[in-house]
Amino acid sequence: MRKRKEYEFTIETTEFPGKGIAIYEGERVGIKGAIPGQKVRARVTKKNSNGIEAKLLEVLEDVDYKIDPACELFGVCGGCSHGNLSMDTQLKFKEEQVKKLFEDKNIEGFEYLGIESSPVHSEYRNKMEFTFGDFTKGGDLELGMHAKNKSFSIVTVDCCQIVDGDFRAIIKATLEHFRAVELPYYKIMKREGFLRNLVVRKAINTGEILVNIVTTSQIDYDFTAFKEAILALDLQGEVTGIINTINDSFSDVVQADRVEVLYGREYITEKLLGLNFKINPFAFFQTNTKGAESLYSIVRDFIGESENKTVFDLYCGTGTIGQIVAPKAKKVVGIELIEEAVEAAKENAKLNGLNNCEFIAGDVAVTIKNVKVKPDIIILDPPRPGVHPVALDYVIKFGAPEIIYVSCNPKTLVTDLEVLVAAGYEVKQMKIMDMFPNTPHVETVVKLIKK
Repeated sequence: MRKRKEYEFTIETTEFPGKGIAIYEGERVGIKGAIPGQKVRARVTKKNSNGIEAKLLEVLEDVDYKIDPACELFGVCGGCSHGNLSMDTQLKFKEEQVKKLFEDKNIEGFEYLGIESSPVHSEYRNKMEFTFGDFTKGGDLELGMHAKNKSFSIVTVDCCQIVDGDFRAIIKATLEHFRAVELPYYKIMKREGFLRNLVVRKAINTGEILVNIVTTSQIDYDFTAFKEAILALDLQGEVTGIINTINDSFSDVVQADRVEVLYGREYITEKLLGLNFKINPFAFFQTNTKGAESLYSIVRDFIGESENKTVFDLYCGTGTIGQIVAPKAKKVVGIELIEEAVEAAKENAKLNGLNNCEFIAGDVAVTIKNVKVKPDIIILDPPRPGVHPVALDYVIKFGAPEIIYVSCNPKTLVTDLEVLVAAGYEVKQMKIMDMFPNTPHVETVVKLIKK
């Protein structure tokens, strides 16, 4: 096979995250968006020591197990790649993919507890970042997601099915307002324009909504009419805050040079498993609230009896996991890079009457060196790249009898588990939690014990 050349492939199996796998002349080829049983035409894009990848161009022979997607934008919008598969089929593929990663690393001998489906399969997200742009160059202003296989095209997703009706109403009102006033969207290559993103957060259990309009500072704009349009909406929840985040960075990520409160307050509060959590605009919080309750219940079950035990919660965010186990623990120490999240974690602990929690701001790989307390249990909940090698080395040196690893990326999970097993830990239990229906992603929870 040669790069940039097109071939016909028959898809035999899947690989995380949602990649179809074909065998061609004895070589494995990964094709994103293809599913087992299909015959496809694809162009080879990568060929190196990590394997061969090809871009799907056309489905020549399709499968009979696909279903009609619930969203009319399926195939146009770049999200929800599994929206044409039944929930049972999605769970089957995800389970196979995660188990295969464990097998490939020879991680075995543990109790596998299956895959748990999300309690809700649609309208489950509590946060969405929408982007301003156009679908065709010079076309009407759009607000939504990047179009499938198009780097700069934006498709308006005011019918999106992974968020509820409040999100959809806010998108429509926002787009209607800014089309009327004819403000330019930010063009990242030219580094000019005003409108960047709309970020909506909704506390599913309390109904509180935070609307965040993200712009550059290139235009001085009075948001009064926009604020009034949002507050006039007939929503199921309640808008408790509207803010304007000014972001002049060159990167295509939502970050703040400064934040101006246009209405109410710049945070929402959520209830989770009997505890209260304050969530500020940039703090990490699981995007599926009902799924998070199931996920954290799994963590709590894996920990079991934690009386008189010291628990480390590394990459703790706003302190959700640590505080959920805190009522039965002797002490909880949480470490998190984002200072705002740590301040929120401290406030949340006070809110919940927990006086046995200590939260420290800093890079886990650096800060962990200065922690003098010895843990009985370490909870790892790192971002997608996994645990930093330096931090993982310190985790091993602590020699905690138990480690609970919560991962949103099973690929980096098994790599870290390989290191922990080599250092004398044993994988005892593993369970998969489908936190992200209609997408290829999952959360995986693993319990390890020191031999």
